[in-house]
Formats: sequence, C-alpha cells, structure tokens
Amino acid sequence: MALDRASSVPVSVQLRGALEYGIASGDLAPGTRLPSVRRLAARLGLSPVTVSNVYAALQEGGHVKGRVGTGTFVADDGVSHHQAQALRDIERRIGELVRLGQEAGLSRAELAYRVSTAPERPGQVRVLMLGTFQDATEAYAEDIRPCLRAGDEIIARTTERLARDRPEGIALIVAPRTLRVEAQSYFPGLPVVGITLIPKEATRIALAAIPPQAQVAAISYFPEFLPAMRAGIMRFAPHVSRVTATIRDDDNLSAILSRADVVIHSTGAEDLRQGLRSDQTAIEYRHTPDSHAIETDLLPAIDACRGRTPEQREQKP
Repeated sequence: MALDRASSVPVSVQLRGALEYGIASGDLAPGTRLPSVRRLAARLGLSPVTVSNVYAALQEGGHVKGRVGTGTFVADDGVSHHQAQALRDIERRIGELVRLGQEAGLSRAELAYRVSTAPERPGQVRVLMLGTFQDATEAYAEDIRPCLRAGDEIIARTTERLARDRPEGIALIVAPRTLRVEAQSYFPGLPVVGITLIPKEATRIALAAIPPQAQVAAISYFPEFLPAMRAGIMRFAPHVSRVTATIRDDDNLSAILSRADVVIHSTGAEDLRQGLRSDQTAIEYRHTPDSHAIETDLLPAIDACRGRTPEQREQKP
C-alpha cells in the first residue's frame, strides 16, 4: 500500500525503501520470512526480475539473508549472538569463582551469600549514537539518555562527521537498523545494536489531526524513505486520501507545495517551511527510538559491555 505508481521515484526504489524502513521500524522483525520473489512480484504486479534485484540489494546491505531451500529472512542484528557470548563468558567466570571458593574452604551457600552482598561496581559505558542528520541523531541520543545508568555517556555523530571526528573510548554503537551494517564497517571491533525507530508522539498526534479533505504533500531527501512516510500517514491519518509524496529535489516541487494544505517533511528538510503560506500547515515526520527496543536490545547490550576492560574500550577500530 505504500507504493505510489504515480510517483516519479522508480517503483523498485520505493519497494526497497518500504522493506528497509519496515525493518527499521520493527514491522518486519528479525527472522521474519519474506514472500518469495514470484509471490511478491505477482502480488504487486511487478516483474520477478525487479523484486529479485531488490532482494539482492537488501542482502548486499545486510538487511536480509537468503537461506538455500527455505527463503529470504530479515537479518538478525547480532545482539542475541553478543549476549550469548557474554553469558558464556559469565558461566566460565562463575566456574572459576566456584573453584576458588572451594580452595578457600567456602561452601556454595557461603559463596552465593558473598556474591549477593557484594557491592555493585559497574563500569561506565560510552555509547555512540550514529545517524544521518545531526539534529535527528542528537534527538535520538537525548531520548535514550534517561534510560542509561549514572556515569554512562551517549554521544551523537552522523556518518558524514565520522570522517573528520571519530570519538574514542566507545564501547558500543547504536544506530537505526538501516545503518547497522554501515556502522559495523566503521567500528568492526565493537558491538553494534540496530535500534527500532517509531514516529514520535508529536508526529502521530499531528498526523491524526489533519483534516480529512486536506491535500497533503510528503517530502523527503531520500526516495527510499518516501514509502515509510506514506505508510505512517496511512497508519496515523487513515482518513486522509489525497497524498502526494516526492523527493526534495523534484523539478515539480514548487507546484506540489503550492497545491498542498499540509506539508509533511522528513528531518533535514526544514527549509521548506520558509516558503509556505500562512494558511499551510507544516509537520516534521520525526522518529524516536522504540522504548521496547531500548529495554530488550540496547540496555542488555550495554550491560554486557560493562565487563570489557578499559583497554578494550579504548581500542580503536
């Protein structure tokens, strides 16, 4: 439903964007099996070659994985593997502790009591929030910060800024799922958590308040993001039927904006507001990290990093 046949953006780009941001938003969870190439092509009225090329591009980007004989699946972000590795390390250390306790004449009950009453001395963790636009990335970091322990730190960087300003002492990288593979390439020695993003509450409220008869223009810098915007509009403003979605550098952008009652723009396209009339409404389509993803994916990964030595934390990729 997010595909727009009348759009100037090629339908293959729209399909890839719809799948990428479906993964990023959590609508397509890790491990989800995608339809076969022929089934999806028939459902959408597309050439199987087009769908096959989109699947190949997604697999090359690390978003999906093909399994011979079983199909194509949304890739796991690697957190589960990292946690499993941490648990194995904990079990090994518990075994060493039990052995040392026996050598000291301590029973298991006495050892357990000493462990339960030992003061907590968690290490501080420095987290890097990686994104595309600095303003949005800083907002993501600000939303995550209250969930961290005292002493932990989270800083925001864009992929462009990393080229000239790469921070040190980072223990873990958090990024939108669509940037997870790219983030891993920048920091191959560090764990990367792909976070699920959802529209902010203010965005959802603003979309729901759009008048039913309004002519809506949805504008994004990235053509791949347009299907996500259309899907969000349809989800939170299902009563709106007249939506024109296009990219920021569309040659017909001025005409599209002039006809719109409501302009919905992605983060990074705020300059569009300057040319709007007083009778037009502007809405920024902004995301925030999903609180459930923070609780179940990010925080366990941060806790697993607390066992890393200072030397490991200072390790440069």
